[in-house]
Amino acid sequence: MNQNIIHSILPSESFFLLAGPCVIEGEKMALDIAESIVKTTERLNIPYIFKGSYRKANRSRLDSFTGIGDIEALKVLAKVRETFGCPVVTDIHSAEEARMAAEFVDVLQIPAFLCRQTDLLIAAARTGLTVNIKKGQFLSPEAMQFAVQKVRDAGNDRVAVTERGVSFGYQDLVVDYRGIPQMQSFGCPVILDATHSLQQPNQPKGVTGGQPELIETIARAGVAVGVDGLFLETHPEPHKAKSDGANMLPLDQLPGLLEKLAAIRSTISNF
Repeated sequence: MNQNIIHSILPSESFFLLAGPCVIEGEKMALDIAESIVKTTERLNIPYIFKGSYRKANRSRLDSFTGIGDIEALKVLAKVRETFGCPVVTDIHSAEEARMAAEFVDVLQIPAFLCRQTDLLIAAARTGLTVNIKKGQFLSPEAMQFAVQKVRDAGNDRVAVTERGVSFGYQDLVVDYRGIPQMQSFGCPVILDATHSLQQPNQPKGVTGGQPELIETIARAGVAVGVDGLFLETHPEPHKAKSDGANMLPLDQLPGLLEKLAAIRSTISNF
């Protein structure tokens, strides 16, 4: 795969898409989701990157599902790439994980809570892969320039930034769409996370809530503003998902949503 994945598909008349399950729950599940999304994105000519976390390191409770095993899950991601010819992206949580994950995927993603971790950013940069940094819920758009610069100073210009909402009180998030052009001014692609932006964290039962009925609203606004890419998590049965089911898009709703979003992008590209 081309190491400069995200940048190689820009500029594009369409937005690009990072989508898949929150966490790899098994090989068949991942392949089924990827097959469905690939059919839609190929039909709509939307560049696609399969997303799946090989492990969830940030969970509310100790008894929450974290994964099927690091290497096993990474092999599933590699199998998706091999089967469908699409690049894959996964999260890493420590500097030691960067080189391991880089052997199986095309894009390394830095979780929002870790976006200021210098050693993690440097380790990801030094793999030579594209690095997607999710903006911390606690940071302004302008502050993300320093995370981007850390990757560049480590010798890697292949960096993107993802907006995923700003903390709004203790249990809610809000998207400030002014941040998209502000972060695009850094000279890197900006992605909008249309599912995590709708999380309702810190719930009393220790299970994150969400507002999936607003995914289309968030995504439509992002495409209209001119975001470069969209990130979203999807699952055939979100209520059975082992992580973040409360804010995931049902897989059967994705084709209709992407059709609407592609039409919006086509319309605004004429202005």
